[in-house]
Amino acid sequence: MSDILIVDDERDIRELVSDILEDEGFSTRLAGNSDECMSEINAEPPGLLILDIWLKDSRMDGIDILKAVKRDNPDVPVVIISGHGNIEIAVAAIKQGAYDFIEKPFNIDQLMVVIRRAMEASRLRRENSALKRREVTSSDMIGSSAAFRTMVGQLDKVTKSNGRVMLKGPAGSGKEIAARYIHAHSNRANAPFVTVNCAGIEPERVEEVLFGRESTERGVESGLLEQAHGGVVYFDEVADMPLGTQSKILRVLVDQQFQRVGGSDKVRVDLRVISSTNKDLDSEIRAERFREELYHRLNVVPIAVPSLEERREDIPVLADHFIEVCNSTQGLPQRDLSDEAVALMQTMQWPGNVRQLKNLVERVLILGDSSGPIEARELPSEEEKQSDDGRVVLSGALATLPLREAREAFEREYLLTQINRFGGNISRTASFVGMERSALHRKLKSLGVVTSTKAGARVAHVDDEATEAAE
Repeated sequence: MSDILIVDDERDIRELVSDILEDEGFSTRLAGNSDECMSEINAEPPGLLILDIWLKDSRMDGIDILKAVKRDNPDVPVVIISGHGNIEIAVAAIKQGAYDFIEKPFNIDQLMVVIRRAMEASRLRRENSALKRREVTSSDMIGSSAAFRTMVGQLDKVTKSNGRVMLKGPAGSGKEIAARYIHAHSNRANAPFVTVNCAGIEPERVEEVLFGRESTERGVESGLLEQAHGGVVYFDEVADMPLGTQSKILRVLVDQQFQRVGGSDKVRVDLRVISSTNKDLDSEIRAERFREELYHRLNVVPIAVPSLEERREDIPVLADHFIEVCNSTQGLPQRDLSDEAVALMQTMQWPGNVRQLKNLVERVLILGDSSGPIEARELPSEEEKQSDDGRVVLSGALATLPLREAREAFEREYLLTQINRFGGNISRTASFVGMERSALHRKLKSLGVVTSTKAGARVAHVDDEATEAAE
């Protein structure tokens, strides 16, 4: 972006600067007063602004224009020029966000050095922001289970709208990836995606981080909301946002504008808001820890993100994906999963959900063999306990039961685990455990095991009343 806007009330000066810059390969636009300047900026922000401090017959002087540009187009570098310059004006301009200050009559070589440095700094900032947006988290959605397909179907319905979305699910289930999926498939895909970690920001700094700040010592510093202008702001674990900040966020959602900490000017923003929570916000509202008005503003489209245990069928493909990621980003070995390892992973408990699975895969690749498939023995297991000679060691509770009750308890837990592993599919479960489907149905009925639909998937659980009747 090499377009430069030159603003000076002296025609000879702006045309001279324009001729010099065009000889150097830049394209230029000219403005003689503040109205012309703001009209040009509103039509299309320039790559750089060369701005005279004193503008005759104008509603705004150079400092006023500088403030407006830094408020609405903070990435545009501004070089101030003035024939009446002094150190106070230079300091004021730099504090308001100007890149540099040059006094008239200026040296052409000096002007060109400043312009090239300013545009290079601006280019690097834009590239750095783009890289950060791309590298933080992938928006790839991995899975094929019924619960996963249900969620993706809901996400697809909201991508093209501008409606606010509330993602609800346990920690580590992939709520941020779901948010990034919405962003990547929306009309704002090329605009910023800014994450606000509501639980990770110190309470006394929340407003400064969100809204930015203005001070005479440090000038203008944009906050996360300003950085997300035109794109998406994602409030991660919004229930952890301080109450005082909640009321101010509510006002931003209503007005689409705010004031920086220490500032007096209104900052206008165009944002799509996506939020997430692993807490019951109704309970938080009753406990007066979350504002009901904000909840209704954010919860326009609620979408449930299933836990990993609700989508056990996806564990093999997710594990393979994480192996590929670890190989490409860290150079860790590219290994397959043995059938036994897959079976064990699908029966394990996953309180940390997808995040826990990713960490487990990385740990196994770091500590395990560099070749050959990943074996079950390389995976941790909370339930499976064996002695040195391979015998199964009974848990204390199971060891105290009579044989018939112990056998039923084992069969019930084993079949529950296998059915949930196969997403409630009785045929696949029967094939794996080596039973006829009709025989499996009878066994499940005798053990009080039933299936029901949860988050779009079939999930097995124990029917306590049926179990008591059988007993």
